[in-house]
Amino acid sequence: MLDPAEIHARAIVIDGHADTPQRFVDECWNFGDPLGAGMLNLETARTGNLAAEFFAIWVDPREWPGRMAHRTLQLIDGVYEQLRQYPSAMRLGCSAEDIRQAHREKIFCVLLGIEGGHSIEADLGLLRIYHRLGVRYMTLTWANTNEWADSSGDLDDPTVVHHGGLTRFGREVVLEMNRLGMMVDISHVADSTFWDVLETSRRPVIASHSSARALTNAPRNLSDGQLRALASQHGLVMVNFYPSFIDARWRTGWAATQPQREALYQAAAKQYRERGEPMPYHVLLSIDRSFYAEHLRDKLPLAPLSALVDHIDHVAGIMGIDHVGLGSDFDGFPIAPQGLSSAAGLPSLTAALAERGYTAEQLTKLLGGNLLRVLEEVQDGAL
Repeated sequence: MLDPAEIHARAIVIDGHADTPQRFVDECWNFGDPLGAGMLNLETARTGNLAAEFFAIWVDPREWPGRMAHRTLQLIDGVYEQLRQYPSAMRLGCSAEDIRQAHREKIFCVLLGIEGGHSIEADLGLLRIYHRLGVRYMTLTWANTNEWADSSGDLDDPTVVHHGGLTRFGREVVLEMNRLGMMVDISHVADSTFWDVLETSRRPVIASHSSARALTNAPRNLSDGQLRALASQHGLVMVNFYPSFIDARWRTGWAATQPQREALYQAAAKQYRERGEPMPYHVLLSIDRSFYAEHLRDKLPLAPLSALVDHIDHVAGIMGIDHVGLGSDFDGFPIAPQGLSSAAGLPSLTAALAERGYTAEQLTKLLGGNLLRVLEEVQDGAL
């Protein structure tokens, strides 16, 4: 019987979501550089045996109004520049076989996923262009409702026009993604949008970075009914590592400080607003990390690794082992759970899962095999 370290070393480990591309563009940072304040680079990927990563192409709609596509292409270009700089260490992947081939050659496989349907600016032509550039999933919304799909992030905002789920054009987006062989991602969407997507899509649907609502009552997480529905259509849920989505105690404690942190955000934003520039996301992350270190470290201990394992356990228990994966959200949040401050800690997660009784076969599926299956099934249906 293999030990957990051997299981992890032999698996094709794939992570469904990391916000690292902003670092390439906004911080002039390279993937081969020392990690710094981030969570993922070439060194930590190698140490953690991370074979492939979906880099999230996320445009903050508050900072880039009217320039969504411009920022989307800027971030994609940032990823391509990394591929140019490290041709022997990194490679773009557009299919399951690309991932397997890169793994055989010990090359880190870069995958692209757009986070937020506002990036297509309600234009199917832009969706097709992004697909030609290598994008293989799109999260239909971010925390903002767009022109054609409702988000879970602003349902209580009376100033936002909601649609009751997907509009007719939203259904066209889902069907066009099916035709292209692009995975439809329902992380961030409103419940009404979720059910419209499952009614519309002819291919398996994914949640690239969502956890279990039954354990942590966050709108971003999925209910047991949603988990069962996704499993019935051969879908996949990649569990998010963010403590606010996996640890109710941490979520409550962190949310209580939102007014204090918001004041710090506004003060930091002032200089960017005066210059008419977008405020980079790393500025917010830096504020959050400093605030935690100065005010919360003793009052709000790091979320335990067991909390993440509980969510993976719950999703696997409801959906079955063939429908769960990893969607870390690395570089998208400020404070990580214990043992997972970077991708180098991924073997500790595998060890913790093995302690819960997961077999080598089950772990191999969970760590990346399930995503390979879904990607193949979605692409096999492309026209």
